[in-house]
Amino acid sequence: MRKNLFIIAVTALAFAACTTPQRPAEITITEQELFDKIRGGWAGQTIGVVFGAPTEFKFTGTTIQDYQPIPWSEHYVKYWWDKKPGLFDDIYNDLTFVETFEQEGLDCTTETLAKRFAFAEYHLAHANQAGRYNIRNGIMPPESGNWVNNPHADDLDFQIEADFIGLMAPGMIPEALDIASRVGHIMNSGDGFYGGAFVAGLYAAAFVSNDPAEILDMALEPIPHESTFYQCVDDVRKLHKQYPDDWQQCWFEMHKKWNRDVGCPKGVFLSFNIDAKINSAYVAIGLLYGDGDFAKSMDIATRCGQDSDCNPATVGGVLGVMNGYSNIPEFWRAPLSEIESLNFDGTEVSLEKAYDMSYRQALEMVRRAGGTVADGKVTIPQRKAETLPLEQNFIDTYPLFRERKDCFVDGEYEFDFTGNGFVIWGNLVCLRSITPDYVNRVSIRHIGSEVFGLAEPDDPYVAEFEVWIDGKLDHISRMPMKNTDRKLEPAWKYRLDEGRHTVRLKWLNPHKDYLLRVNDIMYYTSTPPTNKYYHN
Repeated sequence: MRKNLFIIAVTALAFAACTTPQRPAEITITEQELFDKIRGGWAGQTIGVVFGAPTEFKFTGTTIQDYQPIPWSEHYVKYWWDKKPGLFDDIYNDLTFVETFEQEGLDCTTETLAKRFAFAEYHLAHANQAGRYNIRNGIMPPESGNWVNNPHADDLDFQIEADFIGLMAPGMIPEALDIASRVGHIMNSGDGFYGGAFVAGLYAAAFVSNDPAEILDMALEPIPHESTFYQCVDDVRKLHKQYPDDWQQCWFEMHKKWNRDVGCPKGVFLSFNIDAKINSAYVAIGLLYGDGDFAKSMDIATRCGQDSDCNPATVGGVLGVMNGYSNIPEFWRAPLSEIESLNFDGTEVSLEKAYDMSYRQALEMVRRAGGTVADGKVTIPQRKAETLPLEQNFIDTYPLFRERKDCFVDGEYEFDFTGNGFVIWGNLVCLRSITPDYVNRVSIRHIGSEVFGLAEPDDPYVAEFEVWIDGKLDHISRMPMKNTDRKLEPAWKYRLDEGRHTVRLKWLNPHKDYLLRVNDIMYYTSTPPTNKYYHN
């Protein structure tokens, strides 16, 4: 009996070995093909972000129905280029790192990359801005992206700017993940980091496979299977097998199970969800249900909603690599030509310059990995990537309640709660930016969200608040008014002992021209809430 079981086991293993696709030890493409794929990656990403521009976060918690048209036309890319330069943050964030590697060499340190990114003067938001603030205030990676110091650590910021990594590491996922580890912890950790590592893997894999399902498998495999990121995106693969012809049913099942945000103060308990897991799942839906078709894949990724410009940008970029620039349909590619030579906001880099830099970096990466570049051909070694270390954010930190405050502070502010953590969502308001007529018509205590972000771009004022927790000074929160210096949340604290806590803000340098607006306060607990109602 034991002998028979042994034979069965050996036979099963042999069968599995025969049926499991084995990648060759190396893959050879021409230099022209490599350059065409790199161009396709940058172009596809840019086309995708413009395609999704009018829908970005306008469909949260719902799909974009079939009857809703998504426009595309001649001069459309230039229209958005002029109208909203910040739309292209997916690209200009990447370009900062591309330019740094070009100028400092491929061995440049995380510290160098972090400082170049943090001191760029373009607009940032969410995990990017939180990481920038930390670095400008002396908190360096990986602490700058760690969830304890960054409430946005699970947001998709690294995910939307990791495209360049796969382009400089064509077909080489281990090398791509090494770069991802150097870059991604500047602004993210945990699932937020895995989102970028996943996207870097998608782009790298797209150089050596023409099957979107295989590309997805290759990119997801190095993500720790215990992580919620892996489990979320893996569910898309399972649902695709169950509902192979119905992406909306797949979306609905994903929505029921995964559409919750734990960290981002803008999304907790609300329909807005910028979490990396669910948005990467929408990328996976676009790739699996799009059947390799450029337009169909972008359309599905966009219609999944939430960050519906970034997600089709990733899908467009991956398919741009897989098919090459020359095979992107002219309908999509033609409007791009008007901006390919123009430098992106806050940079000295254009798409045309990016094509060349990424190509040079890719050739050097291939040589470093033991590949060859000779006689117009590039031979790329194929190695299996090791699984990334497991890191998970917001451990024993569960959203408990979101309390609407909607008040203004000009001195001290105090609140109490029961739990193990809190985040204040709010911002500084500069009264000089509000017109006298508006102030005459509306009491300053009832000014609505119209005042958000109103300030002089280079306003030097920095508010300082003492943050007292349970009668002890915990830290001093610095809140610069300048946009690129700003702190996104006035104060937060995780991992307190579970129990009753009192928090007091004391403004050390109040000024008559400024107020602190406190919008909401999120409270956290160490155990998943079981009761339906919150009692404070």
